[in-house]
Amino acid sequence: MNESQFPAPGAAAAPDTPPATPATENPAPTAQDTPAAGGAYSAPTGEPYGGYAAPASSEAVAPTVIVTKKGPGWGALLGAMLLTVGLTLGALFYVRPAMLRASTPTNLNGGTVATVPASSDATDWTAVASAVSPAVVTIQAQGASSGSTGSGVIYDAQGDIVTNYHVISSVLTGGQIQVTLADGRLYAARVVGHDKTTDLAVIRLDNPPEDLTVARFTTSSTLQVGAPVMAIGAPLGLSNTVTTGIVSALNRPVEVSMDEDSASQDQTQASSDLVITNAIQIDASINPGNSGGPLFDATGAVIGINSSIKSLATSSDGQAGSIGLGFAIPSDLVVSVADQLIASGSASHGMLGVTVKAATATVGSDTYVGAEIQEVTSGSGAAIAGLRVGDVILTVEGQEVTSPKQLVGYVRRYRAGDTVTMTIERNGQTQDVSVTIQ
Repeated sequence: MNESQFPAPGAAAAPDTPPATPATENPAPTAQDTPAAGGAYSAPTGEPYGGYAAPASSEAVAPTVIVTKKGPGWGALLGAMLLTVGLTLGALFYVRPAMLRASTPTNLNGGTVATVPASSDATDWTAVASAVSPAVVTIQAQGASSGSTGSGVIYDAQGDIVTNYHVISSVLTGGQIQVTLADGRLYAARVVGHDKTTDLAVIRLDNPPEDLTVARFTTSSTLQVGAPVMAIGAPLGLSNTVTTGIVSALNRPVEVSMDEDSASQDQTQASSDLVITNAIQIDASINPGNSGGPLFDATGAVIGINSSIKSLATSSDGQAGSIGLGFAIPSDLVVSVADQLIASGSASHGMLGVTVKAATATVGSDTYVGAEIQEVTSGSGAAIAGLRVGDVILTVEGQEVTSPKQLVGYVRRYRAGDTVTMTIERNGQTQDVSVTIQ
């Protein structure tokens, strides 16, 4: 398996009353960032212009109204005044539409992507893309000797962004990160925390704007194979690229990072120090540059972070291309790790305390694949729960264990202190065991 990381104009007034002249002013300028020579963005200067100045107050001349005994009553007078005010405001907004935009909240739901209503027909991807795109960013990381381009998703209103570890790893020993929002605004960012084990990292914008659109995360535990999904990112540097597809498989064990001395290790074995994620497999096209970008469901909620692809070969420039086998880190794991990184800068992972290898187990007339325990660490959660050498672990919380790596991927989802139920085979019989992860 070759898995590649990749990085309406106003109407005339009544004849007897001269119309009030609308106050106009020149539109306020907007701020634009332009790329420096060579296509690289220069560092942002100052704070991006985030809105329009309030319109200057105007002295409108009040219409002269003569009330006679046979003339219109107070009701008609009030109606005329309201009409005059309405026409004046209409003319102002017609001349200065920016005033109307400034009065409309950017985020109608308080800064979080709104839920796209579910449809019994085909998914409305146009509505989903419109709702979620503002929460997706493009990341450029430049270290001393190397750099990368990837994607990310806005996690909270203080400017925290979730991405892949391998997108920002080049700047961990020095360098700079620049983030481009969906509307083109450019910001510098810094690393808040990173976790190579899960290929996740959190960066934070310097002086983030107040109008950030924050993504909405949902649980990945209820995902089903065949569910529609949308990926957004910057494949090959093409920002705001949208692709769609379905969930092809769940709990697919993928090594997202590996030490050099692990390359020659027997791949039929696994221990808890290997770097493995039980990923969401998708057929939506993702390529280098999609790394760290979000995977959305049909309601616009994030269900994963795109991280890697399986490829048959590399292109002439050394980069692998999509063949419809992409992998995303499940959102439940993303949220768990991101919250820890924001709180402390690092993330802890649960340990089961066993070394396992691929094996089969026979129960009655049925044979199952699983992970056979080769060694149990003294004092570990596995030892305290009574697991023994020779036991074959068949399921974790009802999810089938089809390989040692998949078992490691399951354990990675839990924190120390969590209790999980495992089904094991021992002496031809199955039994459930509750194990506290350490």
